[in-house]
Amino acid sequence: MVNFVDTGAGFPVVLIHGLFGDCDNLKGLARELESRNRTIRIDCPNHGHSPQLSPMTYPAMAAAIMEVLDSLAIDSFYVVGHSMGGKIAMTLALNYPQRVKAVVAADIAPVSYPPHHEKVFAGLTSMPADIKDRRAALAHLLSYDIDEATAQFLLKSLRRGDDGFGWKFNLAELINSYDYIIGWFNTDVSAAKVYQGPVLLVRGGDSNYVTAEYTAEVMRQFPQVSAKTIQGTGHWLHAQKPAVFNRIVSEFIDNCSANA
Repeated sequence: MVNFVDTGAGFPVVLIHGLFGDCDNLKGLARELESRNRTIRIDCPNHGHSPQLSPMTYPAMAAAIMEVLDSLAIDSFYVVGHSMGGKIAMTLALNYPQRVKAVVAADIAPVSYPPHHEKVFAGLTSMPADIKDRRAALAHLLSYDIDEATAQFLLKSLRRGDDGFGWKFNLAELINSYDYIIGWFNTDVSAAKVYQGPVLLVRGGDSNYVTAEYTAEVMRQFPQVSAKTIQGTGHWLHAQKPAVFNRIVSEFIDNCSANA
């Protein structure tokens, strides 16, 4: 079973991090919600303290999270996900619509993306196990033309073990499953699933992950979607402007609860 952290009390909210992250990525949002909601923060498969899953298809990752919720006897819930976690959140809604009461997807659309992590994978796979310290590790990642914000985020998953430094995530499986991670499963228009519940799409104003070209695909699968843009943020919007992000998500969840 995937690793999770269960805190707070009230109607459950499931929080799902993105690629290369772990359950601490949305910890600030959990603290914002805990006074009125039960929060379940997930370590996605092949991340954090969760076991391996191969391949990392979105239906398989959603099923792994449903296993946790079934073990906790949680019948219905809200779900919030960033990036890859947002795709998992949308998959939960499409595959288990009777249980998902609302969705927040942060800076991601339900579409297939072109490959765009080549530099990141090159920097990660070439990181020497005997790297001296985190400053040297940062310099190594920057030398692969990885921007500093992304490099600092990746270094949160760098850990020292008996054999030197390594990554908390299962890098080999992330590479092996990369086509699934950037892809999307709900593409057959004639048989596509549609989620009719409320969905909030929160995008970074400086990000290119959610653009006008994806509007039709978003609306086709999630016709009740609304959108918010956080200006002055990129893809890591929840880390760049956490107070704004947490307020937008909290207000959406509170509004859904008031109208339930």
